[in-house]
Amino acid sequence: MDTLPAENMRHHQNFTVASISLLSSNPPKPVSGPLSATFGSASGFPELQFFLDPEGQHSLNFDLRTAQLFRLGEVQSLCVSEGSETIKEKTYSKGVTVQFKEEEESSSFHDAFEQWKKEVVVQGSTLPNGTVSSSKSKFDDKIEASSAKMYFHYYGQLLHQQNMLQDYVRTGSYYAAVIENQVDFAGRVVVDVGAGSGILSLFAAQAGAKHVYAVEASEMADYAQKLIAGNPILGQRITVIKGKVEDVELPEKADILISEPMGTLLVNERMLESYVIARDRFLVPNGKMFPTVGRIHMAPFSDEYLYVEIANKALFWQQQNYYGVDLTALHGTAFQGYFSQPVVDAFDPRLLVAPAVSHVINFTTVKEEDLYEINIPLKFIASVGTRIHGLACWFDVLFNGSTVQRWLTTAPGAPTTHWYQLRCVLSQPIYVMPGQEISGHLHMIAHSAQSYTINLTMSAKMWGPGAEQGGILQTSSCRLDLKEPYYRMSQPQAYSVAQDQQPNQLLQSQDLQLPSLDEDGSDFIQQPSNDSSVPIR
Repeated sequence: MDTLPAENMRHHQNFTVASISLLSSNPPKPVSGPLSATFGSASGFPELQFFLDPEGQHSLNFDLRTAQLFRLGEVQSLCVSEGSETIKEKTYSKGVTVQFKEEEESSSFHDAFEQWKKEVVVQGSTLPNGTVSSSKSKFDDKIEASSAKMYFHYYGQLLHQQNMLQDYVRTGSYYAAVIENQVDFAGRVVVDVGAGSGILSLFAAQAGAKHVYAVEASEMADYAQKLIAGNPILGQRITVIKGKVEDVELPEKADILISEPMGTLLVNERMLESYVIARDRFLVPNGKMFPTVGRIHMAPFSDEYLYVEIANKALFWQQQNYYGVDLTALHGTAFQGYFSQPVVDAFDPRLLVAPAVSHVINFTTVKEEDLYEINIPLKFIASVGTRIHGLACWFDVLFNGSTVQRWLTTAPGAPTTHWYQLRCVLSQPIYVMPGQEISGHLHMIAHSAQSYTINLTMSAKMWGPGAEQGGILQTSSCRLDLKEPYYRMSQPQAYSVAQDQQPNQLLQSQDLQLPSLDEDGSDFIQQPSNDSSVPIR
């Protein structure tokens, strides 16, 4: 692959513009100059920046990889940027008309535009350090194009960003973690991985960051730029970079990474891998990561209402005379299909029938490849006699700040987040008695649709006299697709108050000391505390 010689790379090129009109205003209103237009590549790719006021405080950026320039006259031109790729028709997301004083200036501007466009070479994008990133990135190699297209389209919409911003447990925990640990941010270079709306970048700037690079691959990068420009005191220290962390180049290393890479069950959407890649590419040795550690918590549960609800969905296929057609041949397939969907909802913690176990992922040391396949052994001791309907899961993350260690939890009984909790429901429940051992495995395999296939096996061992000699009494297993959950948040849930354990009794396991974590460098972890200084866990 050929690259442009480093000596040919220009840092920037300026032009004087008589006036600029934004096409988004109706009718377009010209902004009189003299104004300036600057070509550069400080963001990691060639771009054109129009300054909308003589002081240069407000600007509009165009990525030259997707921008087009048209002549409207001898001294007037039109610059537009292509819109979302999810739309079949070619549309444009933004545009400006540019007026020059003289035709010679207009011609020079067009020549420069073409020269800078040439730096977007056929096989990749020329970056400021003279290297070229391949158009087929590591992300593209492992994620199917249709999934990535839908993913970036989803997160490119403001309504979905608003849903996350209005999760005040999530957003408030991030804000507190940053502001309480200003010593980690003040005067430091920060990279916001998957910046979305740019809110975490703004938090980092509030905490005194020297500079923040907000990396966002979706169309939300344009909205982030607008939001940041609307906060100029903070925004002057934030650079929005549109691209994947696997592809972009930064002009300097980061002292700290901040990101919100967690999906359902912590790992859904596979953004943790991008977070780890960003660590390996951009973070200085011994740099900090917010969040630092994630934990998946698991416990068996009993919920007759949920089991019957799922099983009853397949009753439709038991009809023997549906407009003269016997549907029963598909009942078994439909029954298993409904049980292949993980259930996402907020459940009552009194449904848990054994203390939880945990699986720790240390983001500072885990390898990307370790996230391709996760195998978690399960071992519980039943606290009540009941039917076990499956495995309940939730997660928490630690922000290991120098001043305050803050936890963000999605546990049942804690304030509800937009992640809720997740339950894997067995199509064949198993019966247990108090004190009986429950064993099994939760095996998760990443797939190219940015999620995981879950294989769950749960077994009830023999109990009572002679149980120490081993033997399996019952075994039940299921295969689920984390990509296709059953969102049950709005469903009514009736639970009996009379239980053999008190509310939250079985959640205390997450406060127990974890086994030694010296092997992966996680021995610094302190468990969530009820101390008033950490109000949100």
